[in-house]
Amino acid sequence: MSVHAITRRVEVLAAPGERHDEILTPEALDFLARLDEAFADRRLRLFKERERRSANLAAGTPLDFSRATSAVRADPDWRVAPPAPGLTDRRVEITGPPERRMTVHALNSGAQVWMADFEDATSPTWDNVIGGQLNLLDAIERRIDFTTPEGKEYRLGTDLATIVVRPRGWHLTEEHLEIDGRPVPASLVDFGLYFFHCAQRQIDAGHGPYFYLPKLENRNEARLWNDVFVRAQELLGIPRGTVRATVLIETVTAAFEMEEILYELREHGSGLNAGRWDYLFSIIKTFGHRTDFQLPDRAEVTMTAPFMRAYAELLVRTCHRRGAHAIGGMSAHVPGKDTAANEAALAKVRLDKEREAEDGFDGSWVAHPALVPVCRTVFDGVLADRPHQLDRTREDVRVTAADLLSVRRVAGPPTAEGIRANVAVALRYFDAWLRGSGAVALYGLMEDAATAEIARVQLWQWLRHGTADRAGVREVLDAQCAALAKEDPDARVAEARAVLERTALQRELPAFFTPDAYARHLVRRPEARA
Repeated sequence: MSVHAITRRVEVLAAPGERHDEILTPEALDFLARLDEAFADRRLRLFKERERRSANLAAGTPLDFSRATSAVRADPDWRVAPPAPGLTDRRVEITGPPERRMTVHALNSGAQVWMADFEDATSPTWDNVIGGQLNLLDAIERRIDFTTPEGKEYRLGTDLATIVVRPRGWHLTEEHLEIDGRPVPASLVDFGLYFFHCAQRQIDAGHGPYFYLPKLENRNEARLWNDVFVRAQELLGIPRGTVRATVLIETVTAAFEMEEILYELREHGSGLNAGRWDYLFSIIKTFGHRTDFQLPDRAEVTMTAPFMRAYAELLVRTCHRRGAHAIGGMSAHVPGKDTAANEAALAKVRLDKEREAEDGFDGSWVAHPALVPVCRTVFDGVLADRPHQLDRTREDVRVTAADLLSVRRVAGPPTAEGIRANVAVALRYFDAWLRGSGAVALYGLMEDAATAEIARVQLWQWLRHGTADRAGVREVLDAQCAALAKEDPDARVAEARAVLERTALQRELPAFFTPDAYARHLVRRPEARA
């Protein structure tokens, strides 16, 4: 389908799906076109700045807190917007893709917030992108349900989690939607379609349009999002300041600009989240050329590592100083049939949440409904009947640039098991992602794009520095491909292997695996444009 919006031609380059017309209305596409016209060029300029800064860091420019924004950090008076309805108490947040089953389970889970994830937990097939929008619309209209193959029915209850949508990052485009012959930024597609159809509905229901913002690298990218919010509210006649946004601090450069990011978003700001897995991925990607930033096996790098402790404590101090919620990181355990293994895993989850609650976090993430009671019990023990602990300003915390970058204190070579585990996880995740699943239970953990990114960049880093043998890694890859083909005859083994080889085993490290894999494997266009 195509539609003329303003003076521009908007085209959907995908076969129509069931009920897609409810989302891809001419009015909604016109709204996207207006956002694209206002912000697409600015996004490209910011990406050139990303590339410039990345090159400078690779050339040895030190990473430090900016002198240019010291006045923002020094000013004691500014605060973010007050908590919006449904976001005052955030002690448990569950995450997952907005597919139908997950939507019902997450909203009924007992968590205060559900992060409906169009990013790391969603494989961006066109059906997933538009189907997710339909599921959110149906959930807000309370007409969503599902029935298992065994005939068990699930419907929405009465005490539902608050919906917070995570659109895809600024680095991605939506190849199935073009304006004047070029793809639209995926962030604007995910944000714009949800905002157009659901913002007023959420306000009428007593909440509002709330978002999680991923992969930001600096304050200018936060300012871009704030301007998007302002423009979107103007276009639909929604009062300025209705939007609320929580930013994931999941890049190492953003860790040096936490206050500046909150400042740019202050009229729409809600909090910061410790996106721990993407944060590790960012550190390797940014400093992978340096031998003193070589991390050991992923399982060995926990939140007790000094550089991760500095990152977490700085986040809490920054948030509470500015009246924002500090949300802890993901616990990805998925319950299985082994009772002893479950008990051991739940004990680790409990310790992780206890550390976060004691550090001052106001809530934390889980990936499975079975973990909601564990997280709730821990935060109930600290918060009691209080909705948060914003009063804990953590004035005792003093974090320097050296503290944030003290990776060498845990640096070390990989083990044979670490190499095998990274190959196994990356290969199986890529296979599932290519088949349309972005959140995958593997070896007792819920893996998403962030954990797959860590697996493949660690392989690249180990190969670059010679701590892993290239021939040995290929032998492991051969064995894992054979094992995957035996496990699942429908697996897309050759394609998954190709993604891993292109993004982990080449000399140059791609910034993300998703753009290349998406363009090569997920774009499905009809024979002729309708």
